[in-house]
Amino acid sequence: MTNQSDIELRPVERSHRINSLDIIRGIALLGILLMNITGFGLAYAYGDPTNSGGSTGWNLKVWIMDNMFFEGTMRGLFTMLFGAGFILLTTRAESQGGGIKVADLYYRRILWLLLFGIMHAYLLLWYGDILYPYAIFGLMLFPFRNAKPKYLLIAGLVLLSIGSLKDVMTYNEDVTTKTEGLVVEKLKENNKEEELTKEQEKALGKWEELKKSKKTKEEITEANEKNLGGYWSIVKSRFGMNKYMQSAVVYEFWVWDILSFMLIGIAFFKWRIFQGERSNKFYLLLMTIGYVIGLCVNYYETIITINSDFDIIEMSRAGQTYQLGRLFTILGHVGLFMLFIKSGILRFLQNALAAVGKMALTNYLMHTVICITFFLGFGFGMFGKLERYELYYVVLAIWVFQLIYSPIWLKYFKYGPAEWLWRSLSYMQKQPFRNK
Repeated sequence: MTNQSDIELRPVERSHRINSLDIIRGIALLGILLMNITGFGLAYAYGDPTNSGGSTGWNLKVWIMDNMFFEGTMRGLFTMLFGAGFILLTTRAESQGGGIKVADLYYRRILWLLLFGIMHAYLLLWYGDILYPYAIFGLMLFPFRNAKPKYLLIAGLVLLSIGSLKDVMTYNEDVTTKTEGLVVEKLKENNKEEELTKEQEKALGKWEELKKSKKTKEEITEANEKNLGGYWSIVKSRFGMNKYMQSAVVYEFWVWDILSFMLIGIAFFKWRIFQGERSNKFYLLLMTIGYVIGLCVNYYETIITINSDFDIIEMSRAGQTYQLGRLFTILGHVGLFMLFIKSGILRFLQNALAAVGKMALTNYLMHTVICITFFLGFGFGMFGKLERYELYYVVLAIWVFQLIYSPIWLKYFKYGPAEWLWRSLSYMQKQPFRNK
């Protein structure tokens, strides 16, 4: 019998990596910046362009493009690849005869990711961090490593369905809040001397709170000024948001958004979809069905939102089908990207995207470092000074930079610096860094 203490688990060698996974990871990572850039450069503009950054002309066109193709889809695809990476890590470690050491390695790796996420949010000042929720739900994945893919898919779809049900309930609650709030507002206006009951005050308070998602010019100005302050003042001003994002949001939103796609990602890996081993017909069908359904749903949501001029209640109404449109658009993306990879066209671009994907953690953190330096007050102070469409010049510059430097870096080094640190900490042994 092999002694567990004599078994040494090792990171995946570059020659054993699955190239298609790296390419799709690279695409998803670059795509995530399309959505995150509004949070980096504008106040309260992520979901509602009328707050800041502009909502007409090219600014509106950019919002439409994001809402149709990228909102939630790049994040969902990246999450699926996290699930695929999990099963790849554990199956290869178990094939080395690791036994209990596999769990030891995996949970140590996840706990370090948890710490990275906390530091990313509080010290690198990105409240939209996904490393922390990935670690939280990654802690739950290990028992699923041997589950059949059909059960993983069912579990993921059940979680998504619960998330959709919550969106429907939220819309109904918002409609009730508005209806009751307007009644109390009118009553208060017509009977100024009459005191409101506790129930009426509560109804009015809920309506006032709901309306706060629409920001005033004074609130936008105040947010801009805070983000143009010094480093420690911004750390202080964002502390509450970071705390909220890494507590309430994790269990009210991310559980349906992230854990679901992790499980679906494991199923896709087990079905050999991400490895490019299915037929071109399969990927073409996946792309066609995914885009037809997903883009139709996304168009429905987009039209509702635009025609209402980004009304609070109508945006909530459009949100009821968010997970449905997002899921099918992601399937369309998977089919399209796999056909692109299997075709072998633009090989130089595929190689560059694979390099970006191999350094996903480094490049993700680099997005934050570059953006806070460019936008916040202790850097170049561009926060709130660009229109929405102008933010994408910054995105394009970062894309070009990472597509060029990532292959060059990997020519001389085995891993990105963040990946090297993560592996060294996970394996409790300094990993080789430079290529021989």
